Amino acid sequence: MAVRKPPTERQRRLGAELRKMREHVGLSLTEAAALHGTDRTTVSNIEAGRFGVSADRVRVWAANYSCPDTAYIDALSQIARERRTATANWWDAYRDKLAVTALDLAEMEHHALALRGAQITHLPGLLQHEDYARAVFQEAVPPLTPEALESRIAFRMRRREVLDGHGAPECTFLIHEAALRMRFGEKRMIKSQLDHLLKQPDRENVTIRVMPFAAGGFPSAGSSTLYVSGPVRQLDTVQLDIPTGSAFLSAETHLANYRSVLDRMEERCLGPDSSRDFIHDVMQDL
Repeated sequence: MAVRKPPTERQRRLGAELRKMREHVGLSLTEAAALHGTDRTTVSNIEAGRFGVSADRVRVWAANYSCPDTAYIDALSQIARERRTATANWWDAYRDKLAVTALDLAEMEHHALALRGAQITHLPGLLQHEDYARAVFQEAVPPLTPEALESRIAFRMRRREVLDGHGAPECTFLIHEAALRMRFGEKRMIKSQLDHLLKQPDRENVTIRVMPFAAGGFPSAGSSTLYVSGPVRQLDTVQLDIPTGSAFLSAETHLANYRSVLDRMEERCLGPDSSRDFIHDVMQDL
């Protein structure tokens, strides 16, 4: 028998949303199981993401819970359909080479309608060129083996493809001046990276805004944040960089708080044209 692949963060999210529906109408696992004509263990395993669930069952359960939001139900049904009809994605080739959270992030980016990120001390991964990414990964603790280093670089370069093509998400990158001035690698390489950065807004779906030191303090100054917009707001996700990889947040309070954090940070950023000029000036200072 083939080994079952562990659920992805999107699949776990599907189960979590079904749990929220159940809890919203005040049903216990036992009561929900009776309503659905199944057993308590099955409901528990589906809500935990351990068992798959068909799109038809998602719709039946949503109807049993009297959920009126058709767009929300359609989006959940699509996630269920993906798991049942899944084919290999490019990130699956890295399943035994990188942390699962890295693969989950690539999958979320692939399905996102919009991305809005805030970077404080290094440039956004999706906007890095290969030499800069190498310099960043060479600072990893513990040090990466040559094979692991090359895998991470190749994975990051492949992730950049999400910025192009049909259905590419609308992307807004808020970059602090500290990230522009932090020197990962030697001067010539940094200039090349900044020049690469200046070219990114040539894409219609990419906006870069810089927050200069002169703007003062701002919320969440100590961490980098990525807000991934799903097909409906209830399915948005916040991704945070942590020393061991990534953390994903999806509670309504977390989503609201991080939308506010990013709104307040964006208010203090320079506009897109002024940001381009600022990056150019940083290049001239090197």
